[in-house]
Amino acid sequence: MSKRGIEWTEEAWNPVTGCTKISAGCKNCYAEVMTRRLQAMGMEKYKNGFNAVTMHEDLLDLPRKWKKSKNVFVNSMSDLFHKDVSLEFIQKVFKVMNETKHTYLVLTKRSDRLLELSPRLLWSKNVWTGVTVENGEAMFRVEHLKATSAKVKFLCIEPFIGEIKRLPLEGIDWVIVGGESGHKARPIKEEWVDFIISECKRYNVPCFFKQWGHPKHNPNSLDETMNPNHPYHAKGGCKLKGQIYRSFLEVEKEEIFSDEISLLGVNGLWF
Repeated sequence: MSKRGIEWTEEAWNPVTGCTKISAGCKNCYAEVMTRRLQAMGMEKYKNGFNAVTMHEDLLDLPRKWKKSKNVFVNSMSDLFHKDVSLEFIQKVFKVMNETKHTYLVLTKRSDRLLELSPRLLWSKNVWTGVTVENGEAMFRVEHLKATSAKVKFLCIEPFIGEIKRLPLEGIDWVIVGGESGHKARPIKEEWVDFIISECKRYNVPCFFKQWGHPKHNPNSLDETMNPNHPYHAKGGCKLKGQIYRSFLEVEKEEIFSDEISLLGVNGLWF
């Protein structure tokens, strides 16, 4: 379990804060809610509020201070490829990632700018790059991602708020799936998740089903992973038809700049 509450990563690094909404997946943005809380607590970093994209030069070198290699979610409170983040600053972020032996997960909804800037960035193999695909209307982001020079590519189908009828996984290394959480959580359907996992199996791509998001959306009201004491506890539970699907894409730390990529499963659930 992540110290930050994000099951598929260990640490968050936010050299950029603030964002603006661009698609249906942004409606109930957790970063917006969290920013308001942190601003109310008087945290200097969030004084400009959510709608003001702010670049923090003083946080660029933070990963250099971490002695132990970590899996790092880059900009959990923003989007690195927002139009208000300068290319120069993005290149500074990439320089830190290129020069440190952490594994960085960069996730964006702004796949058009990701593709546009891709030739001007150094894509070391420890920079895992993903796009959010919340429904079928966001599928264009997958094609943008595939056209970049990123060495490791993943999809984050979260919040999963609309049916996806096709999922072209050629060239995709990992898929994360999850329902929306919170009291305003929009529905996620069992057949939607089942289709994604089936496609991942067909393409031999590891899949991490994070959560149903809200208990009322879980088709199994007796799912024991809803219990906070369960080792794989998740919001709303995380079992699908009696199984837990939490496969990771893992790169050996000492081989972070090599071509060796392996698939790790959970509870014997290998794809």
